Amino acid sequence: MTVNQASIGATPSRSGFLRRIAVEYGQELIVFSAIIALFIVVSIVNPRFISANNLTTIFAGNAYIAVAAIGMSMVIITGHIDVSVGALIGVLATISGSLAVAGYPIWFAWLAPVLVGMAINSFIGILVAYARIPSIVVTLGAMSILRGGLISVTGGDWITDLPSGFMIAQKRFFDIPAPLIFMVVLTVLAALWMRHTPFGRSLYAIGGNKEAALATGIPIARRTVMVFAIHGAFAGLATILFATQLQVIQSTVPPNLELTIITASVIGGVSILGGTGTVIGSTMAAILFATIGSALIFVNVSAYWLRAVIGLLILATVLADMWRRRAKS
Repeated sequence: MTVNQASIGATPSRSGFLRRIAVEYGQELIVFSAIIALFIVVSIVNPRFISANNLTTIFAGNAYIAVAAIGMSMVIITGHIDVSVGALIGVLATISGSLAVAGYPIWFAWLAPVLVGMAINSFIGILVAYARIPSIVVTLGAMSILRGGLISVTGGDWITDLPSGFMIAQKRFFDIPAPLIFMVVLTVLAALWMRHTPFGRSLYAIGGNKEAALATGIPIARRTVMVFAIHGAFAGLATILFATQLQVIQSTVPPNLELTIITASVIGGVSILGGTGTVIGSTMAAILFATIGSALIFVNVSAYWLRAVIGLLILATVLADMWRRRAKS
């Protein structure tokens, strides 16, 4: 009798736990399942899909997108957005490469994009927080300034003769590609920081309900500036991985990079309305994009279908976000 009562009492608890997991991490689980399913199906069609070279391209070759999406996720969680991140990475890559070629210390060429990214995004955050200009407006203006300024100054020239010590994305540590280590370590640290620190939890509060966050004493304006600065730091780190992949750097803005980074955050489970999501989901979504793009090539389908697939994923993610919000309420 006692065993039956215990079993009956455990069933609702277990059901409630599973429901909570599904509500809070449903999108991350879906993205992870999609990655696994793609690997299984495509490797059956073309076994070369799981070759070491292709896996390195999928995971390490797109790590910079995942790193940039970490900062973007924090910005979106607070209820804002940044459409200038692609232009920022293009500018920072040019600055970093130019410093390396000019003979400055390698560590300075790596540090400069992080500091400049923080400075530029701090200014954006000040305009958003204190001038109360919508972030979409500020970052659209910043995107135009950065794009136009980069082309005006450099003319789109190529930066060549990069020193070998500068190319950190081509290095391996313990036989593991450096970009993969950066991606995993930064994602884990950011996820723990967002979940277990007062600052990280305050970002969810701001994005979920600004009035309630203000009533509890959270300094919303200061937090907004800081989260944009942190986003700039992650954009700088992403720049280092992006700029050191190849032996040359073109002084232009990578096409559609900002959309890819924003989409990785949203499809990874970060609500476009703010207040929910994880950086782990955005990292997995970046891997999913790379997996889909590679899979299309291995099954002889035009890579242009990738944008259409991502569009469908965005729509599905918005519907899933609406379901999650209704389930929580």
